[in-house]
Amino acid sequence: MLLAELETFHSRPIAPTRRIAIGRAWLPGSQDGAGPGFGGLLLGGVCARFGPELSGDLLGEVVQLVHELEQGQSVAQPRLRHRLQQDRVGLTRSRQRLYGSRPGSLLDELSCEFDSSRATPSQLVLGAAYAAGSAAPQVRGEALRAVRRGLAWRGEVGLALFSYLASGQASPRPARVVADPVGWALETLGFDREVEMPAEAAVRRGFREALRVAHPDLGAAEAEAADRIAELSEARRILLAL
Repeated sequence: MLLAELETFHSRPIAPTRRIAIGRAWLPGSQDGAGPGFGGLLLGGVCARFGPELSGDLLGEVVQLVHELEQGQSVAQPRLRHRLQQDRVGLTRSRQRLYGSRPGSLLDELSCEFDSSRATPSQLVLGAAYAAGSAAPQVRGEALRAVRRGLAWRGEVGLALFSYLASGQASPRPARVVADPVGWALETLGFDREVEMPAEAAVRRGFREALRVAHPDLGAAEAEAADRIAELSEARRILLAL
């Protein structure tokens, strides 16, 4: 049974002008608003499936885009070399779907159907991020959170991922995140907490450098990558909010 669906329209991979548009985005939220719902699970699944195929720099760009969408900021174009538009004329369509055995399916009964034969990983991840950012206000926050968690995931798209998208807990978080969030964030991004607070540009630069080190493509352990990337994203969010 179809539970969620996303259509992404995009230019062909070899086209000189790279464009992207969002088509049908049936992304149901949770009934109580406390969780990603089937729509968020699909968006997070897309990012978990195709995010690992992005280079460290492109992954950092997507994380930055999600941060801007979460903050309600104006999103400059292009992103990942693609320009977002409304017009779909001349663009190719790709569909991503979430299925379950019944409307109230449990997490272990869910499965994703990915259509990537005519799209690049960048296009599919961008489509998921933009779809989350344009979701209804009551579900937008959870949808973007699911995208961010999906980008941090390194592993199969299955029960473990859906549980992580729903709870955000791949493993217990250090108590210091609550007791001393600024100090934890500084150390996580490699700053000396005894020195003055780093400027915004330095925080972003430190995040990108740490993200490259954490990426599995550069030798980081896949089992630890999801937690590490999630920690880096949270540390950057804390420092940029000051």
